[in-house]
Amino acid sequence: MANITLKGNAINTIGNLPEIGSKAPDFSLKTVDLNTKKLSDYSGKKILLNIFPSIDTGTCAMSVREFNKKASELDNTVVLCISKDLPFAQARFCGAEGIENVEMLSDFATGSFGKDYQLEITDGPLANLHSRVVIVLDEKANVVYTEQVSEIVDEPNYEAALKAI
Repeated sequence: MANITLKGNAINTIGNLPEIGSKAPDFSLKTVDLNTKKLSDYSGKKILLNIFPSIDTGTCAMSVREFNKKASELDNTVVLCISKDLPFAQARFCGAEGIENVEMLSDFATGSFGKDYQLEITDGPLANLHSRVVIVLDEKANVVYTEQVSEIVDEPNYEAALKAI
């Protein structure tokens, strides 16, 4: 399990992120219009997974804004922003913020994404939500970069994630 903190207080995840070089676990997530997307839907593209607890927090919202700014400059790459927020909340946020270059996906229906990627928080006030993680996959869905942000309120290392693409 990953040992992380929330405002300095220790919390844990259910396991460790997928290893560099491993095949990313498949997923089935809901879009803002309640359709289902799977990892295979992005076959042949590089994928940046921006994963976070909730779009309704400042740091999570900032990560979506930052990756949205950069996404249009990335060749053959899709940026997926994943949380357990309801798709309606994700759609509201994107509409209000003018977010158009990233895809919002929700794990609310089953929670299996957080479990399969071993990033679900197990204890503390954010238990059962996703921890703050960035994962980059190559065109064959192999993991080429991971970052488990050690302090939930901190932003991810945008530069390192983008460099990995």
